[in-house]
Amino acid sequence: MFQARKERPRAPKKEIFGWAMFDFANQAYTLLIITVIFPVLFTTVIVGDGGDDYRLGNLLWSIALSISYLMVVLTGPVLGAIMDFRASKKRFLFYSYIVTVISSSALYLVEPGMIILGVILLVISNYAYSIGETIIAAFLPNLGPPKDMGKISGFGWSIGYVGGLFSAGFVILYLGEPTADNFDRIRFVGPLAGLFFLLAAIPTFVWLREYGEKQRLPRGESYVSLGFSRLGRTINEIGKFKDLSVFLISVFFEMAGIYIVISFTFIYGDQIVQWDEEVRILMFVIVQITAAVGAFLFGFVQDKIGALVTNIFILFLWFVGVMGIYSVLDITEWLNAAFQAEFEEQYVFLFIGLIAGLCLGSSQSASRTLVSLFTPDAKAAEFFGFWGLFYKMAGIFGVIGLGLLQAQIGLQKSLLFCAALFLIAMVICFFVSQKRGEQAADDYREQI
Repeated sequence: MFQARKERPRAPKKEIFGWAMFDFANQAYTLLIITVIFPVLFTTVIVGDGGDDYRLGNLLWSIALSISYLMVVLTGPVLGAIMDFRASKKRFLFYSYIVTVISSSALYLVEPGMIILGVILLVISNYAYSIGETIIAAFLPNLGPPKDMGKISGFGWSIGYVGGLFSAGFVILYLGEPTADNFDRIRFVGPLAGLFFLLAAIPTFVWLREYGEKQRLPRGESYVSLGFSRLGRTINEIGKFKDLSVFLISVFFEMAGIYIVISFTFIYGDQIVQWDEEVRILMFVIVQITAAVGAFLFGFVQDKIGALVTNIFILFLWFVGVMGIYSVLDITEWLNAAFQAEFEEQYVFLFIGLIAGLCLGSSQSASRTLVSLFTPDAKAAEFFGFWGLFYKMAGIFGVIGLGLLQAQIGLQKSLLFCAALFLIAMVICFFVSQKRGEQAADDYREQI
């Protein structure tokens, strides 16, 4: 019997905690492999074209990530449709988890000059991780009523950054710098990321339950053909979800900017700001703490003033933060002249990182909340598959776009492209109505 979404009880605390633990676990992969350690190791040691400002390494890094995102774009919505029909999100989540653990651990085998193997393992691991990211998000609509979505989503992102602080903090302090001289130690970053993910995600598979009822496969159909037919039906009905459609366009530009920040911030600090090792570690700690605090607090703000308004404000902060990163050298020079001081660029960059940290967790939480609010129960995995499609298309556009730009004009000037992406995303959000989008999800009835 149909139950109005507003009347849905909140899931047990143990189940919400189990769901959030997947965010806790997968941050080890995000930070160690995509953000902090392996991108620097790949560009400066494995590729190592230091005579050309590492532009080849940066470009190859962009291409590898973009290939994995393209694979998500091509498969995500269809897999989501199949998962909704089979009520098998948890099974597919397990598959993605195992592949991520194995392929990230195998990065240990990549030595300087082994570029092709490094790219292949990066593509496989990031594809599996990204598919898992969309599947775990598809459980969110069933974990509570709409009025609690912001808090639940924010809790997941905040505990995720706590996981990042535990996993990456330990690895950074234990393994040391991602340099050629330290390669024999730092190459363990892949296995340690895989081990942390393997162990920390166990509560997810113990306590998170499957939602929906498995339907019988029609005679003459395969799950793949059925996935495509359900996907086609959704596309024909897309007019019923106008606000979700417009918001996903905003998500595209927002996530393009976020992927640039995630993929290039530590490269920027290493190549442009030329920070010291202790400052790099401090930046990591600051970003994790502020991201966790931002996601948690803004989760309550979302439920109080609306996820859409919250998202618009965060996009504005993103624009300010990226412009600050772009201008960090000029800002430092101005501060020194104005206050007769001797500030170093790396510490000004560190301060600007506070803004980026607050935005990082809260913006992704608000985005996930809005998609959840705009999604009918019967299409949770499918619609979050579309979310993943726009998410990863954004990754391709943003990372490749910046990779090509920096190859021509350098990394610093290319950040203006990133700032423009956040500004465009903010403007598009003004054409979205949260109330109307929620009502469309409430009113939808799937036609069998």
